[in-house]
Amino acid sequence: MTQSPSPAVSLARDLLRCPSVTPAEGGALALLEARLEAAGFTVSRMVFRDDNTPDVENLFATIGSGAPHFAFAGHTDVVPAGDQDAWAHPPFSGEIVDGVLYGRGAVDMKGGIAAFAAAALDFVAAHDGKLPGTLSFLITGDEEGPAINGTVKLLDWAKAQGHVFDACIVGEPTNPDALGDAIKVGRRGSLTGTVTVTGVQGHVAYPHLAKNPVPDLLALLGALQALTLDEGNERFQPSNLEITTIDIGNTATNVIPRQAQARFNVRFNDIWSVASLRAKLRQTLSDVPGLSCDWSLDFAPDSSDSFLTHDAALIDALSEAVEAETGRRPELSTGGGTSDARFIKNYCPVVEFGLVGQTMHKIDERVATADLDRLAAIYRRFLDSYFSAA
Repeated sequence: MTQSPSPAVSLARDLLRCPSVTPAEGGALALLEARLEAAGFTVSRMVFRDDNTPDVENLFATIGSGAPHFAFAGHTDVVPAGDQDAWAHPPFSGEIVDGVLYGRGAVDMKGGIAAFAAAALDFVAAHDGKLPGTLSFLITGDEEGPAINGTVKLLDWAKAQGHVFDACIVGEPTNPDALGDAIKVGRRGSLTGTVTVTGVQGHVAYPHLAKNPVPDLLALLGALQALTLDEGNERFQPSNLEITTIDIGNTATNVIPRQAQARFNVRFNDIWSVASLRAKLRQTLSDVPGLSCDWSLDFAPDSSDSFLTHDAALIDALSEAVEAETGRRPELSTGGGTSDARFIKNYCPVVEFGLVGQTMHKIDERVATADLDRLAAIYRRFLDSYFSAA
């Protein structure tokens, strides 16, 4: 007889069957809403809008009252599946084969949501719905997109409703190789810039009648590429700047273009702030000699500073739960990219812990069902510890 999947695996499978590619809800939030309401949570669904970005559906669920108020946070939106014919199993089928669950979002991060939802539902049931505090869910559909109509506005909404959070875990995939490797206790900042050089368009046979912006752009990018921002410190790895696009838009081989543009992104540590890094980059470009064209440097509005969480009670409770279930003491890490924790840190201490991230965003994204169950057990053990210590 085939054994029925565990609550965490079953919920993860059902979530994977929801095609919630950003910004589509795809049925994922409706599924969570039904499961949480059945367990006694008060669930609110809201759509946030912006003139320049798609509407996004979000979910806030809460149960209990008073302090401490702990929140799990995550996102049900996923990146596109890519070439679906290249998948061993359809990306939105949630197939389980030889103890492995396949599907887009298996590790980033529907699997994490399923694990913390299963843990929370078991915790609530064990207390007959009478919690020693408040337990909430912050779930967005915009993390893989512009991140404008998701967590930022959801947090503002929750604050306006009178919710004050004491701590939060984001269920992003944090482990590089095996469950229990690492807890993210901070993140580097992110800054995106655009360099635009404007010359004079003309015929390539008459360069004296034109100004070619490309050599100047290359000189500016060379200065950025040669820049050593720092060597890192005991808390963070070195800052790095990567050029991500060079765009000229010239389809003719006999025309000197009028304009050339490039974009770059900096992931930076706490040696810098957004303001000080912007000033450094602008000065670096201003010091480039011999330019003949006009240039400008603009920064994207979604820049974020680095952060580091120091809440010992939160970190210790999670570390001890991880060690109890996996046998390994997790590293306290600040590596990797950005997540919605960069917004949550403005409201309460936040850490991140989830599944192994090796297959996230890849063809055949997948997770071992045993890891889903182990992650749910970690979250469950954490909830016991966190609320009993309050």
